[in-house]
Amino acid sequence: MSRAIRSSKPHEIVERALELSTADGCVVIADEQSSANLRWAGNALTTNGVTRGRTLTVIASVDGARGTASGVVSRAAVTADELEPLVRAAEAAARGAGPAEDATELVGGGQVSGDFTQPPLETTSAVFADFAPALGESFARARSGGRELYGFASHELTSTYLGTSTGLRLRHDQPNGTLELNAKSPDRARSAWAGRATRDFQDVDPAALDAELARRLTWAERRIELPAGRYETLLPPTAVADLLIYQLWSSTARDAAEGRTVFSRPGGGTRVGETLSELPLTLRSDPREPGLESAPFVIARASGDDASVFDNGLPLAPTDWVREGTLNRLITTRHSAALTGLPVAPGIGNLILDGGGHASLEEMVAGTSRGLLLTCLWYIREVDPATLLLTGLTRDGVYLVEDGEVVGEVNNFRFNESPVGLLARAVEAGRTEKTLPREWGDWFTRAATPALRVPDFNMSSVSQGV
Repeated sequence: MSRAIRSSKPHEIVERALELSTADGCVVIADEQSSANLRWAGNALTTNGVTRGRTLTVIASVDGARGTASGVVSRAAVTADELEPLVRAAEAAARGAGPAEDATELVGGGQVSGDFTQPPLETTSAVFADFAPALGESFARARSGGRELYGFASHELTSTYLGTSTGLRLRHDQPNGTLELNAKSPDRARSAWAGRATRDFQDVDPAALDAELARRLTWAERRIELPAGRYETLLPPTAVADLLIYQLWSSTARDAAEGRTVFSRPGGGTRVGETLSELPLTLRSDPREPGLESAPFVIARASGDDASVFDNGLPLAPTDWVREGTLNRLITTRHSAALTGLPVAPGIGNLILDGGGHASLEEMVAGTSRGLLLTCLWYIREVDPATLLLTGLTRDGVYLVEDGEVVGEVNNFRFNESPVGLLARAVEAGRTEKTLPREWGDWFTRAATPALRVPDFNMSSVSQGV
C-alpha cells in the first residue's frame, strides 16, 4: 500500500510502519519525548528550556533455513518520507545478519492499551510552578547564610507506543524528574550535595534541602585527616542505590550459569537459593510500586544479556531478586530461561531494598560510637566481575561520627568493595526511602533504599578529590 501518513500522531506512525513491513515479524516502538529544565549558579537562575523529540525504532525478523534473524534500526525525528526507508533498512539489516541466538516467537495475545490512540503526554515549564518560587526563597536564605547554591532540575515525560505484527498495541507514559543541589562556601573550600528523584516536583522541598546542606557545610568547618583503612561506615540511601543498581545490572542469568559472575556457583549453575545476607533484606522491583511506577511490559530496543527484542510487550510482574536475604531471581529473558532452567524474570525499571528497619539516617548516626558518614559515591567502575568488586570515590562530604555526633569532615577516599559482600556484612538497615542515585542518575532514577551500616567498609586509599 502507498497510503501516506495523514498526521504525525505516534500511533498512526506505528500502524503505518507495521503496514509497510514485509518481514516475517515486526516490532515498532515510537518514543515521544519532552523535557523541561532549570539551571542555577551562585544563588541565581542561569538557564531554562523546553525540548521535544521523537525516536522511532523498527525491529524486523526474517525466517530462514538456518533460523530467524533480526535487524534493528532507530532514528530520531522521522518524517513521513523517511518511514519506508527506515522499515526497509531494518529488514535489510535482518536479512544481512546471521540467525539471532535469542530468536523466539514474538509475544502474542493481541493486548491493546485503552489509550493507545490518544496523543502523547507532554511536560512544560509549568511543572516547576511551585518549585521555582521555593527555590528562589532558598537562594535568598543561602545568600544571607554565606552559602552559594548550584544545581539543576530536570523533568522528562516519555510516551512510548509499542506495536507488533502479532497484534500488540501497548502504551506507557513515563515521567522522570531529578534535582541535584550543591552548596558551597564562598571560598569553594567546602561543598555539600543533595539530590532527589521525583515524578512531578510536588514532593520536593528546596528549603529542607538547603537546610540539610547548610548543616553539612557547618560540619565541614572542622577538617580531620584520616588514613586509608577499614571503617565502620554509614552508607546513605543514594550510595546504597548506586551499588545495588550495579549489582542488578550484573545479575543476568546466562552469565551466571556460564560461570562469569559473582552469581555463578562453583562447579556449575547459579547461586539462586543461597543466602546473601543475614539481615532480612529483600531487593525487589515492581512496575506498579507507588511513586516509582515504571513500564508494566518489556520495552527492548536491542538484544543483550539482560533483554531480548523478541520479548517486547511481555507483561512484567513484581519480582524479588533477593528475598529475606536469599538470592531468589536473576534477570532472565525467555531465551535465557530456556538455557538455564530458571523462571522468566525480565528487568524492570525500578529497584527497592526493604530492610525491615525503621531508623532514620540521623538515628543511625546517633547510635554510632565511631565511624564514617558518607554523602555519596561517584566514578564507580568494575574491577573483578567474578566477585563484583567495584572501585570508586567518595564525594561532597565524608564526616567523622564520634559518640553519636558528627565532629568534622574528613578527606575523601577511593573505595574497593563488592555490593554482594556489603550485603553479607551489613549489620543494620534503616528506613527505606526514595532516593536519587548520584552515579547512575542519568540512567536509573526510580530507587528506594535504606541506609546501611557496614562495620568494615574498605577505604583503600586517600583521594584528593572534593
